[in-house]
Amino acid sequence: MEPQSPTMLVVCGKSAAENELARCLKNNNTLKLPDDSPVTVVLQSEIESQENVGSDDVFRINSYVDLLSTSRFGKLLIYSPKLASTHDVVSSSKAEMEDGRIVPLVQYVVSLAMTEAINDVCRRNGNVRSKDGDKVAFAFFSGMPSLDVRIKWPNDLYLDGLKVGGILCTSTYKSKKFNVSAGIGLNVNNQKPTICLNAVLQRLGCVARQVQREEIIAAFFNKFECFYDIFITQGFQALEELYYKTWLHSGQRVILQEKNEDQDQISEHVVTIKGLTTSGYLLAATEDGQTCELHPDGNRLCDLHLDWVEAPQAAIT
Repeated sequence: MEPQSPTMLVVCGKSAAENELARCLKNNNTLKLPDDSPVTVVLQSEIESQENVGSDDVFRINSYVDLLSTSRFGKLLIYSPKLASTHDVVSSSKAEMEDGRIVPLVQYVVSLAMTEAINDVCRRNGNVRSKDGDKVAFAFFSGMPSLDVRIKWPNDLYLDGLKVGGILCTSTYKSKKFNVSAGIGLNVNNQKPTICLNAVLQRLGCVARQVQREEIIAAFFNKFECFYDIFITQGFQALEELYYKTWLHSGQRVILQEKNEDQDQISEHVVTIKGLTTSGYLLAATEDGQTCELHPDGNRLCDLHLDWVEAPQAAIT
């Protein structure tokens, strides 16, 4: 049996403080994978400049760092050319939260930050900047159309009716604090098995310019830091209006099928999606005005089966 090749992790930071932390992570052998498989940790300064490598698969670290404008999030980067799961690395480095009631809402802040980040990248690439003395003018051109990425509750991203990404948030409880980590998968260039951002851009006539992973991730952290601060200081209610503009489900009517205790009869009720409850679950209303809370469980909503009366762009499954 051939020995397993080590997973390479490239570590770097935006400032001197994060670069010092990167050196500590390497020297102390802090970064490990859950299955104890071999890991090779290198600093960005120890490898050749990736900006000069002509491969679409290379993550251009310098481009990412230049686009990042946060004060806290995203400033320490751990990059791997090939990794089974990013959660394998970030599980040991989580954000801490004390109020467990708001932990389920973090995934919605993450989802919203990603959709808005994609919007920002499209807007930035769709503008031409010109200077006239001290004045700066922006003019739209057809180089980068907008991408209508929408949120499918609770944690999927959809584009043109197909899944283009997803969010996975996990949490553990230790020392009276919830440790939360968030992972995001987004199809930027890989069109199969569903769809990707750049394929849709090409279909919309944008052939000269594509979105890059580096600018998407940097834009995400820029947005997430802003939204997270609002979330912590003002609550999710301050973000709800924007969230509802982005998700797929406002006003959708579904048939709720519920089995009785003997599991031999099914009753059906038509409900209308109204929004989210304070706990982050779906808030629905029956035709006679009663409200109910719908919980996710894997690909089902508890033991309730939902059929759409009015077909949405993407159904909750």
